[in-house]
This record gives sequence, structure tokens and C-alpha cells, in this order.
Amino acid sequence: MPLREDLLRYLNEDIPFGDVTSRAMIPDRRCMARITVKENTVISGLAEAEAICTHCGITFTRRVAEGAEIHAGSVIAELEGSASSVLMVERTILNLMSRMSGIATATRRAVEAARAANPAVRIAGTRKTAPGLRLCDKQALNTGGADPHRMSLSDMILIKDNHVDAAGGITEAVARARKRWGSRFKIEVETRNLDEVREAVASSVDRIMLDNMDNATMKESVGIIAGRAETEASGNITLERLPSLGECGVDFVSFGELTHSVSIFDFSLKQDAIL
Repeated sequence: MPLREDLLRYLNEDIPFGDVTSRAMIPDRRCMARITVKENTVISGLAEAEAICTHCGITFTRRVAEGAEIHAGSVIAELEGSASSVLMVERTILNLMSRMSGIATATRRAVEAARAANPAVRIAGTRKTAPGLRLCDKQALNTGGADPHRMSLSDMILIKDNHVDAAGGITEAVARARKRWGSRFKIEVETRNLDEVREAVASSVDRIMLDNMDNATMKESVGIIAGRAETEASGNITLERLPSLGECGVDFVSFGELTHSVSIFDFSLKQDAIL
């Protein structure tokens, strides 16, 4: 099975002409190695790491499950293959798991904080991902328990302030979207105040984004919408604010910080034996 295009690109980025150091230093023999984590984390990126290893002729054996809460010092996976190949993939797979586990861990904490106040609320990701890393970032969000939201601008219609201003209002913006696409895509509209919320409700859209509103205005907006559309809180979202947003009764909270400000987790790979 061919390696996924983005994963192949990450690998090739690190070895445009191969690993010249390992070629000179490491005998062409098989080895055993293990990956451990140095901090408590929610693990993510195992499938991506395994795919890269398999592509390079390395057997990758998982010792934990994707999404598991892992304690510092735990063995994540064991590798067996050419010693030089193991060292060649080391940084690529550790970088991916470090970033993806950072996103998954932050996401799990955000989900827990929001659902402590409202078990029905869902945390959603955004498109504020690292260029070229969106598939991995979105997978990590999913591992952590969030809704990935849009993968791209082609997935749904999301009418934001610039679209509203260009069209001359929400009603006209929604009408243009329906004229162009019919019912092919769901329509979400960003609203900035109660008047825009009322206009979005009258336009019968699928979801209404409540952007940069204080909690009181957001709660009033949810009351105006009254279940006629899904509701999404966005803008000025912090981990500390999540419980109170859950109490406002929104269906989703979109949280860009989960992917645009990632705290990575430290993994290490150590060869145990040359076979």
C-alpha cells in the first residue's frame, strides 16, 4: 500500500539524499528499538508513525492504543528493522507523534472542561492548522474527542463577516449561497450581535456562529435561536472559559488554540540491541 502523500513528503523533507551520517556509522544489520514518552500525554499519531515505518521496511508494534492516557516513561511502540532505517525515520515519526499528542492532550482537557458543565456540548477544531499538517492536526483533534469541523473551504458554506459585508447583509449572503449551490452544502453564518442572530434565524440556516460575544449575549442568542439551528461559540475562547460556555447552552465551541498554539510532548527512541 503506498504511503500517504503528506507522510511521504514529511519523510523526504528529512532525507533528500538519505541519512548520510547513519550510512557511514551504522552497520547494515537489524536492530530492536523502542519509543518512550517523557511526560504524561494522550497518545496520537501511532497510525502515521506505523505507516512511515512500514514504508521503510520496519516492523512497528504498538504497545498502547491511540487516544490512551499514557504516563511518563511508558513504552509506546517497539521497532524492528535495519538499524540505519530506524535512525533514518526517527525524527520524522517522533515529530509527528509529539505534535499530534500535544493536540490530542489539549483537546481532551478542553472536552473535559466543557462537558463538566454540559455533557452535550462539543468542542470543534478550526482551520488554524500548520500548513501541510492539516490531516494530522485534524486526526489529533478527533483522537482527543473533538469535532474536526471543516477540513477545507470546500466542505461547507460558512458565511463570515467579510462575506456578509460584501453581500450587504446576511439575508442576501444566504440567498446568493443557495442560488449558487442549492442544498448541496450546509450553511453556517457568523453573527456578531442579536440583530444578526435574528436575521440568521429568519434565513433558516443550518448553524449560527456566535462570534466574540460575552456569555450573557450568547445565552440570549441561544434563546432566540431556540433549537431552529445549531449554535457555535467562537472567538476569545480559553480553557478557563469553557465551563461557562457550556452553561450557555451552545451546541459547539470552536477552539483554534488547540492547533495554532501546540505544546508538543517529548518522545525518545532508543536502540536496544543490534541483531
